[in-house]
Amino acid sequence: MKFAVLVAIVADNLEEKAIDVAKQAGAGGVTIIDARGIGAKEKKTFFGLTYEGSQSILLMVLEKKLSLAVMKALRDELDLKSHSHGVVFTVPLEHIAGIDMRQIEQFEDRLKDEL
Repeated sequence: MKFAVLVAIVADNLEEKAIDVAKQAGAGGVTIIDARGIGAKEKKTFFGLTYEGSQSILLMVLEKKLSLAVMKALRDELDLKSHSHGVVFTVPLEHIAGIDMRQIEQFEDRLKDEL
């Protein structure tokens, strides 16, 4: 079984929606990291302080085929194709240890259902 890490970087106000969409598409656990980003456009300043919007980085370890389905669901539901609300990508995962066996069983059951 091949795995991938799905990384979604979204604005804080889209965090809950992104998690709900990912779970509905079949994702199990999600690791959430608070972040700040610097985009291509100049940020607004207020009394000499630069405002940088808060972001969330969502990490998910998924079966490779499932990672693509979750990525497409996030792209469509968060309207990432036409608006700059975030970015979603996958990274192949070569070795893994410590994954919950229930999650592997869910992946296997999903594959059996597809066959």
